[in-house]
Amino acid sequence: MEDERLEPKMIHYDQAPAVEFGDEAPGVTIRLLIDEEHDGAPIYMLRMIEIAPGGNTPDHSHPYEHENFVVEGNGMVMVEESWHDVGPGDVIFVPPDIRHTYKNAGEAPFRFLCGIPVPRLRP
Repeated sequence: MEDERLEPKMIHYDQAPAVEFGDEAPGVTIRLLIDEEHDGAPIYMLRMIEIAPGGNTPDHSHPYEHENFVVEGNGMVMVEESWHDVGPGDVIFVPPDIRHTYKNAGEAPFRFLCGIPVPRLRP
């Protein structure tokens, strides 16, 4: 059986639709930049999280890791009970099962890249 070859993808991030997270995350949108369903990415998906001024993600944990890179704006990340200021160029690693949340701490959008495993590889 011949292996199926994945196609490269090159887009500007704003070409991916911004989907509102919902009531539990006011001011938060997620753009799926690379994922298994649309791109065939076999291991990780890459998302752009955008948090409007005053917005925040839910306080939560899950059994898989996050890899984050702050692109724009000023934010805060809570890991377990500790808050940390973050800004452009900062890298955040949240291990599995660690309580965390992100919030916009500025007057402009807070944007960060978020890498997580594709759904079929999550515990």
